[in-house]
Amino acid sequence: MGSLEFPIGPPVVNFCKQDLKPGTSQWDYLKYQVKHALEEYGCFKVVYDKVPLDFRNDVFDGLKELFNLPTETKHRISYGRAFNSYLTSPQPTLFESIGVEDADVFEMAQSFTNTLWPEGNPNFCKTFNSYAKQISEIDHAVRRMVLEMFGVEKYYDEHFESSCKVLRLMKYKAPETNEKRVGIESHTDEGIVTVIHQNQISGLEIQSKDGEWISVELSPRSFFVIIGDVLMGWTNGRLRAPQHRVCVREYNDRYSLALFSMPKPGSIVKAPEELVDEEHPLQFKPFEYDKFYEFLCSDVGLNSQSFLKDFCGA
Repeated sequence: MGSLEFPIGPPVVNFCKQDLKPGTSQWDYLKYQVKHALEEYGCFKVVYDKVPLDFRNDVFDGLKELFNLPTETKHRISYGRAFNSYLTSPQPTLFESIGVEDADVFEMAQSFTNTLWPEGNPNFCKTFNSYAKQISEIDHAVRRMVLEMFGVEKYYDEHFESSCKVLRLMKYKAPETNEKRVGIESHTDEGIVTVIHQNQISGLEIQSKDGEWISVELSPRSFFVIIGDVLMGWTNGRLRAPQHRVCVREYNDRYSLALFSMPKPGSIVKAPEELVDEEHPLQFKPFEYDKFYEFLCSDVGLNSQSFLKDFCGA
């Protein structure tokens, strides 16, 4: 299929200058917009001004500082899950990324920083810890709205207490020619919700229900929210995890950050009984997140076109 340009595509939801307090008329209005966007596209753009532009510039300067470190230094970041560690494409100069587990917790951000800079780098640590806290507010608001829109907010505490976050930092090397190059192949995200922020180098594309690829353009104040496989399973397929990819064609390097919320190790993902009925029969059997992750890393999972359906479709 071809690639479409905006204005066709996921809508914009304005979170600016809002307290985002549940129960208010403004919250309910935004929740209605979010519901429409997620049911139709599984994603949306969110304008959010609580992260000042000067601070965002500091964040991207920090990304450049990080990726300029020697490769052997970046390989010090290694977690139990490969996804959270330092990763590169088969051609390392094209794409590289690195994860920070629970970056909104200062001690975790400090441990990550000290691993890369044993002599310390307090500015980097403070910047990314603060950044993770700020964009976590978007993640929390969206997930709470999802629970409310389906009338299952009684699971709020259980839902949040059983989840964790990873802040993934990414660099896409600019192509030497103006030809479009795929930086990350088409995929769905494995987790609950993903919040993406990029420098002013485009490349993210979302696939619509009819198979068209839609180029996502973001303003400096915008973030992009995508539903993951876990939330699709938890809502019994009421929400769709969209296919997306990254294509790079500009002459400047593309830097981006993505905050992934996902179940804690050992968690069981099961659709609430309120979301299963005659009109909405069970779409996905309950599954253990760790086993789902193992499936994704297997040969079968790597060749799957529909991760969740192939792993636990009812």
